[in-house]
Amino acid sequence: MTDTIFALASGSLGCGVAVVRISGPRAGHISERYCGAQFPARQAVYRPIRDPRDGVVIDHGLVISFTAPNSFTGENSLEFQVHGSRAVIARLFQALAAEDGCRMAEPGEFIRRSFENGKLALTSVEGIADLIDSRTEAQRRQALTQAGGHLADRAAEWRDLLLDAFSLLEAEIDFADEGDAPSGVMPQVRNILLQLSAGLQAALIDANRGERIRSGYRVALAGPPNAGKSSLMNALVRRDVAIVSEHAGTTRDVIEVEFDLGGYSVLVSDTAGLRETSDPVERIGIERTEREIGRADLVLWLGDARATVDSVAFGQADQLRVATKMDLLDKLPPWADVGLSVVSGQGIGELLRHLEERAAVALSGEPPLITNLRQHACVATAARHLELAMGNDGNALELMADDLRRVANELEALMGRIGVDDILGAIFSRFCMGK
Repeated sequence: MTDTIFALASGSLGCGVAVVRISGPRAGHISERYCGAQFPARQAVYRPIRDPRDGVVIDHGLVISFTAPNSFTGENSLEFQVHGSRAVIARLFQALAAEDGCRMAEPGEFIRRSFENGKLALTSVEGIADLIDSRTEAQRRQALTQAGGHLADRAAEWRDLLLDAFSLLEAEIDFADEGDAPSGVMPQVRNILLQLSAGLQAALIDANRGERIRSGYRVALAGPPNAGKSSLMNALVRRDVAIVSEHAGTTRDVIEVEFDLGGYSVLVSDTAGLRETSDPVERIGIERTEREIGRADLVLWLGDARATVDSVAFGQADQLRVATKMDLLDKLPPWADVGLSVVSGQGIGELLRHLEERAAVALSGEPPLITNLRQHACVATAARHLELAMGNDGNALELMADDLRRVANELEALMGRIGVDDILGAIFSRFCMGK
């Protein structure tokens, strides 16, 4: 028999209200023992909650029951909403732990039961995890859409197309020995596969945006030593995170900080100054700078406003050229897109507006279907096998069917139905015990 599990489903204790979630076959029995009765589903009832071991009232609170399959986990469930006292929760947990077949939930066990009982697809589970971790408005919107079944619904449509193609193809195979039967429905099969291919490719094209919304829009501060990169870094995030010094080569490693800009997560990196050097440690820092530039969505090339164009390094296609130390110059130099002074604050607001506009262009729009690397890998592999199937000349029908089965396997893995045991453990471990 499946254990009945319990855990705190609300935040840290020492709060106004705490929610204790209970799920499993003994949920109704616990309601009777602790509250004297089982109550109508989805109705909040105010009751004293007693320790059945001695009849002592633990607390007065709301009791809400949910009957299978109409609950979060798909099982009979119960919630106690009590005062958020550490002593109240400790006594309640002691009593519940003493119940036969009842134990504390493991991290993510509630949502895992929901998944295993068919209440959620794996992509929706990932969306809930992202929603819990979301820090910006864009991340919240994307995660909420994914949790609501955005990709799951589209994957179901892809599966239906695949089943249509399979049924026609199987008919061809069954009657392949009767004359030229394979030429009968192949045009229809190929039209269906073209629709499926278009859907997979469209999802893959937009996948990078989904990952960037989750992980952040990457901005690298680059330029020669003493160009003001560390000072600008501190000004952008409004705290001292990088060492500022007049000595060249102070920054030896990449320093990365995340901040919210217009509802988007922006990861700004302070990097080592670019110059020729014989110092082996500084050289390592410069190599890391070059790698950071290579993976950045936008590079801010910084240079002293008094520098000539020949002394300012350009070369990154997606860049914004920033003249620093504008308090020492009257007008913007011709090589710069924007000028600023960390000392006076001049131009900081304009630079932030530029960054927000670029992040919005890169990340805005309807929430993408694919939002993480696991999903991308499943869809990309499915697309490759589909391409192989479509490349078949129509004579080797069994080979085409085999490729389509591989497509089906990838779609099932995407939804968490096959071959994902190791992945499941990693995903559900992200959740707390009450989730």
